[in-house]
Amino acid sequence: MIDHTGCVVSNWAKSKAFYDAALGALGARLIMTVPKEFTGGMNVGGYGREKPDWWLREGGEPGPGRHVAFTARNRAEVDAFYKAAMAAGGRDNGAPGIRAHYHPDYYGAFVLDPDGNNIEAVCHKPAHGPE
Repeated sequence: MIDHTGCVVSNWAKSKAFYDAALGALGARLIMTVPKEFTGGMNVGGYGREKPDWWLREGGEPGPGRHVAFTARNRAEVDAFYKAAMAAGGRDNGAPGIRAHYHPDYYGAFVLDPDGNNIEAVCHKPAHGPE
């Protein structure tokens, strides 16, 4: 039902490096940037696999308390997301693993981005199920 969403970031370069790595591990990339003449001079860019689904906007009021979960196609992508996000300056908020309190096949990892947003990658498939 959601077509796209995003968050505000305080440091464009630092956040872009984080999301390039973390979302790159999920097969996504920065697909589009909006010309600054349409954004009040701020950096704005959209990430996705096929279209921009996740948008970053420089400026405004970033901060903790926001949570976004990105779909991983398999558990290996969750692991790769966590490793890449941590290497890119993320802070651990829950290492990759089963979260059976959600459901038996819920495999997720949680990382805090440079602004304290709780960013998750999750796979809902069984360990040896269809990819």
